[in-house]
Amino acid sequence: MTGATPGAITAPEGTTVLALRYAGGVVIAGDRQATEGHLVAHRHIQKVFEADRYSAVAIAGTAGLAIEMVRLFQTELEHYEKIEGTILSLEGKATFLARLVRQQLPMAFQGLAVVPIFAGYDRLVSDGRLFTYDVVGGRYEERDFGTTGSGARLAKSYLRTSYTDEVARDGAVDLAVRALVAAADDDTATGGPDIRRGILPTLLTIDSGGGTWVADPEVSELAAAALEASR
Repeated sequence: MTGATPGAITAPEGTTVLALRYAGGVVIAGDRQATEGHLVAHRHIQKVFEADRYSAVAIAGTAGLAIEMVRLFQTELEHYEKIEGTILSLEGKATFLARLVRQQLPMAFQGLAVVPIFAGYDRLVSDGRLFTYDVVGGRYEERDFGTTGSGARLAKSYLRTSYTDEVARDGAVDLAVRALVAAADDDTATGGPDIRRGILPTLLTIDSGGGTWVADPEVSELAAAALEASR
């Protein structure tokens, strides 16, 4: 980790992820880079994961611990559905994820923190909802958008000036890509899109029909436009 003390554990870290609501749903997105200190550890890391059909998690922080947390979360949701015969409410999922984050607190004291974003479609209210967390498991529902990771402030600043309540699915996906590009411009840990290498942000939309991955051709076109605009 950057600024680690002698003898501290170092491990690859996921950087910038975000989510934002649109009319009838939510989009959750992340860049593909993981860093280890001042070095790039991985360029194709997956940071966005489906939790179940109607929800997803994006991870920032210590990558190995975060991925294991997501796998446990997925398993527990599947187990609940099999035992109870129904899907856990979105509120219940968000609360359970907060408990998993809180269980990582001893590792956070060693500098190995995990801070996710959770988003999904709430069938009880027929709308998308999203939640951010802090390192001790505090859970906060966001009205419009949320970000976490090293480039979170930069991405949030972009969204704050560009987001509108009336945004539809296509506009939300475009905003998510542009916010990640804005973060990568000034945060060296955030990986910007690399069209030539085919390294693109990962985006998932979730609405009444469930989760749908945004296809690479669409992401590539939006990323190219965002990069051109940033120049």
